[in-house]
Amino acid sequence: ITSFLVLEEVPPILLIAIGLDNGCVYCVKGDIARERITRFKLQVDGVSDKRQTPITGLGFRLDGLSLLLFAVTPDSVNSFAMQAQPPRLQTLDHIGSSVNTVTMSDRSELIVGRPEAVYFYEVDGRGPCWAFEGEKKFMGWFRGYLLCVIADPKTGTNVFNVYDLRNRLIAYSLVVDKVSNMLCEWGNVILITADKSLLCVAEKDMESKLDMLFKKNLYTVAINLVQSQHADASATANVMRKYGDHLYGKQDYDEAMSQYINTIGHLEPSFVIQKFLDAQRIYNLTNYLEKLHEKGLASKDHTTLLLNCYTKLKDVEKLNTFIRKEDGIGELKFDVETAIRVCRAANYHEHAMYVAKKAGKHEWYLKILLEDLGNYDEALQYISSLEPSQAGVTIKEYGKILIEHKPKEAIDILMRLCTEQGTSNGVYLSMLPSPVDFINVFVQHPHSLMDFLERYAEIVKDSPAQAEINNTLLELYLSKDLNFPSISLSENGVDQNFTDQSVAAAMSKTGSGKKKIADSNDTIEKDCVERQQKGLELLKVGWPSDHEQPLYDVDLAIILCEMNSFKEGLLYLYEKMKLYKEVIACYMQNHDHEGLIACCKKLGDSGKGGDPSLWADLLKYFGEIGEDCTKEVKEVLTYIERDDILPPIIVLQTLAKNPCLTLSVVKDYIARKLEQESKIIEEDRRAVEKYQETTDQTNSENLGFRR
Repeated sequence: ITSFLVLEEVPPILLIAIGLDNGCVYCVKGDIARERITRFKLQVDGVSDKRQTPITGLGFRLDGLSLLLFAVTPDSVNSFAMQAQPPRLQTLDHIGSSVNTVTMSDRSELIVGRPEAVYFYEVDGRGPCWAFEGEKKFMGWFRGYLLCVIADPKTGTNVFNVYDLRNRLIAYSLVVDKVSNMLCEWGNVILITADKSLLCVAEKDMESKLDMLFKKNLYTVAINLVQSQHADASATANVMRKYGDHLYGKQDYDEAMSQYINTIGHLEPSFVIQKFLDAQRIYNLTNYLEKLHEKGLASKDHTTLLLNCYTKLKDVEKLNTFIRKEDGIGELKFDVETAIRVCRAANYHEHAMYVAKKAGKHEWYLKILLEDLGNYDEALQYISSLEPSQAGVTIKEYGKILIEHKPKEAIDILMRLCTEQGTSNGVYLSMLPSPVDFINVFVQHPHSLMDFLERYAEIVKDSPAQAEINNTLLELYLSKDLNFPSISLSENGVDQNFTDQSVAAAMSKTGSGKKKIADSNDTIEKDCVERQQKGLELLKVGWPSDHEQPLYDVDLAIILCEMNSFKEGLLYLYEKMKLYKEVIACYMQNHDHEGLIACCKKLGDSGKGGDPSLWADLLKYFGEIGEDCTKEVKEVLTYIERDDILPPIIVLQTLAKNPCLTLSVVKDYIARKLEQESKIIEEDRRAVEKYQETTDQTNSENLGFRR
């Protein structure tokens, strides 16, 4: 027996291959313990060969369901396809090797050692070779390392070498005595020497290996080592970081950055960024930040820094690539608001607008259009293209600017939002936005607000916010502080901070200044009158005769009329609320005697539901006024006398308080009253006499009955 090999196919099935010195391989297959086995023999050399050569090495290769048996002799390398019946022989090479120089790698490659080199064999023949000079005494494979005991022809000694073929280096070397056997067991390599001593070689731990390589600056070997040992990603990144630090110290910044890029996801980015903040290394920094964004690990600060690098380099092409590379593919892989702010600050407005539009940041898109570019027409078109819910949000935020520069177009958009049925995410809106929600955008532009609300009120007659709309319109109609000249000046580019007095002073310096001021005052007065007429009409229309309560706030309307001295509106409201005494109080405040008397004629007629006591209040007013009002008092006395509202004594006491009135004012009234009283007294006297006669007659009749 020259070689021996066991393969456990499917427990407890074993395949035992025994190499013999006659060139045969004796095989035993089956359950050895139960003696359920089959035996067969494989012949390596042909039948015609007279010279028999021993089997110097065996090896199994299991590839899926196919099983291959390698058999090596001093003259050849052969393989048997065991799945065939009988097994099929194939000669891979016509050069073999001696005993103890055949082994198998962990990738099921046959390794054959010869004096000139070490050869690797695959299924189809010879593969790569490694030129290790010297006679190979023993060969083995341990954890990816090739083990060789080689006789050095120059010194005549035996050398035990451990080859790291992946990194092309000798991992360990030791001069040994004559070796009689080599084993790989219990995680160690054991050499048995001729003098029966044992030499145990153990593999160092990963950390010790790396420290040794770092001291020798073999960083590429260290990287290959951790990768070949399937170390975790953080350990690999740590080795690459040290390699990057080494290259950085040698001022090889490009290669250092390539190593730092491999640490992304494991090394804190600030560690790398801090090293490359120098302006001369901005290209390396840009490359690193780009990789951070590609892997989705960039923060807002990283995005800011990368965009600043692009803008400092004035690399518009890269800026375009960074911003537009995700065009049409999912979400952007950077912080959108940060990118917009940086692009705006660097005056790359088109790029900022692209990012805002792609990310659906409508507020940012409009902010750039309006505040940076002043493109009001495009902003209006963009708002019109949005869904109603989104358009409403944007118009609330930027409506002030649009109303200032494009009032008509902005009002058109508001009208569409508030009067047309829109959709939002495929669902019909059950309620349209109310005009009241947009009132704040008309600050400093009351005339535009008035136009908007008037147009809305003409179209929508039964709005849930009708009361609020009417209240706002009343405030606009009745206010005297709309200050239209200053608004028109601001629209023509004049600074709004100028007061009317400063404008008037400047205009008065010219020859036509006074005329312009007069024309302006006439325009203001005319506009005020027109608005008050609209206000009075709204007060009447907003309180239909069949409604107990008006479609506006009565208390607010009264306050507005009083604040702005709008007499007609105040009188209408008091009369509608049947507050007749407040009505005549308005006339009294204005000393409108004709209006007072006319009002009392209208509201003091009890036959028409009026209040006759108004005449008494009117008489009291004339009695306390302290001026000559003879004509008015006589007319008032006529109605007091007609309806017998006050006794004459009260009339005299009331009028006596006015020193400007003479007795002639009440002379006729008193005469008529005295005559009337005399007639009443005479009628009463006659009635008494008549009743007395009747009583006497009745008494006489009663006396006659008694007798």
